[in-house]
Amino acid sequence: MSTEVRQMFSSIATRYDVTNEVLSFGIHRLWRRAAVRLSGAREGNAVLDCATGTGDLALAFKRTVGASGRVMGTDFCKEMLDNAPAKAAREGLQVEFQVADAMALPFADNTFDVASIAFGIRNVDDPVKCLKEMARVVRPGGRVVVLEFGQPTGLFGGLFRLYSKVIMPAIGGLLTGNRAAYEYLPRTSAAFPAGEKFLSLMEQADSYKERLAHPMMFGTSYVYVGTVR
Repeated sequence: MSTEVRQMFSSIATRYDVTNEVLSFGIHRLWRRAAVRLSGAREGNAVLDCATGTGDLALAFKRTVGASGRVMGTDFCKEMLDNAPAKAAREGLQVEFQVADAMALPFADNTFDVASIAFGIRNVDDPVKCLKEMARVVRPGGRVVVLEFGQPTGLFGGLFRLYSKVIMPAIGGLLTGNRAAYEYLPRTSAAFPAGEKFLSLMEQADSYKERLAHPMMFGTSYVYVGTVR
């Protein structure tokens, strides 16, 4: 799956930010802010953002940890990373970016205070391995934060599924020229474990002494926070 996903993101990289803004109505910014807040990151911390894409969450963390902190953004798709350094420079933020696989991170144990991944863990071949690897590079007592879509229920859930299956592919395809990518993204979101089911994946990783799920917007997304053993 990794090769196919990398090729897919490569094909939409140049239009990813614009399309994401349109499809989410800007709400993704609020979710990322919530992820940073719930991570407990503070000034001077070292943060790793996996599957950073064009760097939005990495930049949000940098604003929190300040000049004395360090933020490293990694992604396995070079094309997604290409625009991230310029985006950071425009905001006057010093963030490091590196091509790396979230399941085989090129960092020593206990390097970071926080590790995060936003809307990326469902795209890795082995989510449990990814959760173990992220915990490995975080110091004991530090936190791993996962922001991912959920499956809302009730009337809102029905509207969300209609939007995801019909409207999102149409608009995403129009803006990027790759309708298949925007059929893949909601399909994988709908199939990926959410809420308590995702917490069970964190338990399987056997790397966390505490695991919490924070639902947002009626369960449309979740921020999961694991405290590393």
